Amino acid sequence: MKKEKNIGVTQKAIVIRSDGKFLTIRRSKTAPSHPLAWDLPGGELDYGEDPVAGIAREVREETGLEVKNLKPFDVFGHENPVGFWVTIAYTSEAVNDTVAISFEHDDFKWVTKEEFLKLPASPKIIRFIENAFTFQ
Repeated sequence: MKKEKNIGVTQKAIVIRSDGKFLTIRRSKTAPSHPLAWDLPGGELDYGEDPVAGIAREVREETGLEVKNLKPFDVFGHENPVGFWVTIAYTSEAVNDTVAISFEHDDFKWVTKEEFLKLPASPKIIRFIENAFTFQ
């Protein structure tokens, strides 16, 4: 009998402020993966949820920010012990810049690409940052 495999979809957003800096949030020390690494707002897409509405919801839940002009620019797939995950990455513009991080994170910064690349982050997030700013 063949074992069922899980497939999940997650999303991440690069939220860019009017001065060109973008938001990064630090995962808490209790995060299930990459604790204390710098991250981007995002999370799992709910079953049947519109992807753009889903990433806007995740940004709002994790940062308190509203975003506009969400544009997908990259996709990344990887396997882990839970299953196979596909992550869609977006660029977006912050409507405001008053951040209220969720319990999942313990710090935030508005940074440039160069500043971000000096911070500890997962390979997937580094890829998204490098790819997002290649085309600008």
